[in-house]
Amino acid sequence: MYAITTAGRFVLATAVATSIAAVPAITVSTAAQATPAAQVATAHSAIAHSAIVTAWEQAWSGTDPARLGRLFTADGVYTDHAIGVTMNGRDQISGWKQRTDQMISDVQVRVLRSFRSGNHITIESIYSGHIKGAPTPFAVPICTVLDLRHGKIAKNQDYYSLASVLAQSGLPADWTPGRQ
Repeated sequence: MYAITTAGRFVLATAVATSIAAVPAITVSTAAQATPAAQVATAHSAIAHSAIVTAWEQAWSGTDPARLGRLFTADGVYTDHAIGVTMNGRDQISGWKQRTDQMISDVQVRVLRSFRSGNHITIESIYSGHIKGAPTPFAVPICTVLDLRHGKIAKNQDYYSLASVLAQSGLPADWTPGRQ
């Protein structure tokens, strides 16, 4: 199985066999050996992968909440596992971005790397900002898993440490919005 990173490199995922002698010979086809149709499909997949990841990064780092919502299917689902909330549909997802921007200034998402396998994209990034009223800003690692359908995000799952966000921000571990 090949995964394409944002730099366009191919990574070969391999399985370890307990008995190499029992495994029949395997021929691996690289992009250079692939048929022209396979090369075009691989190139299209890489472009689509890069485009959706870039659009997602720009939407989170931008100030237009609807821009994030437009990346999703009409029935898209966005789950923030650190906070424990799920938004359904473009309007709720746009609303989530709007509430985030109201509570956190200078929200930025900087993609470090991403990987695609079929209709699934995993993104490693740095999520940063400054919770309004907090003494200091934060910058924490975040992992996002996207499921795509027809070129749009059908499902987004974010995984990061809320404890790290609060600690870096200089806020107590039991802090909640609206309580200073």
